[in-house]
Amino acid sequence: QLQLVESGGGLVQPGGSLRLSCTVSGFALEYYAIGWFRRAPGKEHEGVSCIPSSGGGSTYADAVKGRFTASRDNAKNTVHLQMNSLKPEDTAVYYCAAVQSYPEYYHCSRFNRADFGSWGQGTQVTVSS
Repeated sequence: QLQLVESGGGLVQPGGSLRLSCTVSGFALEYYAIGWFRRAPGKEHEGVSCIPSSGGGSTYADAVKGRFTASRDNAKNTVHLQMNSLKPEDTAVYYCAAVQSYPEYYHCSRFNRADFGSWGQGTQVTVSS
């Protein structure tokens, strides 16, 4: 059974940083691309980032490009999202999700929420002074 658990959310002041983690179990992380999504109150889910199974060439939403960085450690079954220069508009519940990338490689360049079949429960990020 695929399971994903997010952690690392919290309250931070504008300009601050947080590092989210997504710990997976029940599957070999190396065969999956991992997406990060967020949902702000009253808004639809928004794709934030996608890190491919190869680990290179992550994709980022324009709103977070240059501020957020995704990384993965397959040996530790963990994916991270480093979030710097946080803004109040980054406030949301953040989710990680998995999509199989073997035998057919999943290209993160066109990542779409509908492609991801397994989701974590989410972690709250609040950016406020």
